[in-house]
Amino acid sequence: MIASYQVLYHPEVRGDLARINENMKKRLKKAIEFRLMTAPEQYGEPLRKTLKGYWKMRVGDYRIVFKVSANDIMVFGIIHRKAVYEEISKRF
Repeated sequence: MIASYQVLYHPEVRGDLARINENMKKRLKKAIEFRLMTAPEQYGEPLRKTLKGYWKMRVGDYRIVFKVSANDIMVFGIIHRKAVYEEISKRF
């Protein structure tokens, strides 16, 4: 049986998406629906040091940073790889 998670979004994710082109938005949506919602630990990679307990999933040059708790996945950011770690720490 496939586990299904509910995805919740940090309010600033809306701003992240506004800066991303339509093709990449489609790729990100598909990745969230088919990979993140079904098996986040399989497709994600745990973060270390100050971001321990959080995960990232790579989609092209973007990183989806999230945390899994019970049946919920909280997405904290969908940010280009160059800026993701400076930006994401401001959201916790």
